[in-house]
Amino acid sequence: MALPVLNIYSRRGCHLCEILIEELLPITDGRAELNILDIDTRLSWKTKYADKIPVVEHNGKILCQYKLNMAAINKILFN
Repeated sequence: MALPVLNIYSRRGCHLCEILIEELLPITDGRAELNILDIDTRLSWKTKYADKIPVVEHNGKILCQYKLNMAAINKILFN
């Protein structure tokens, strides 16, 4: 069975992004694939997310914004 894919929209130098990723990595290790996407590399991401990062998304649905939402992550990892 394929692992769930979580997209993390962030940018370099974003302190909240660094914290969220640091918290998420050990939880998802071996349970999900993480795609860390720098919003500054694509105009559409930069326009959409601007100062609303970090964002964790799964299948087009936002699971977390600004800080880790463990309940939402656990639903994806363990259901």
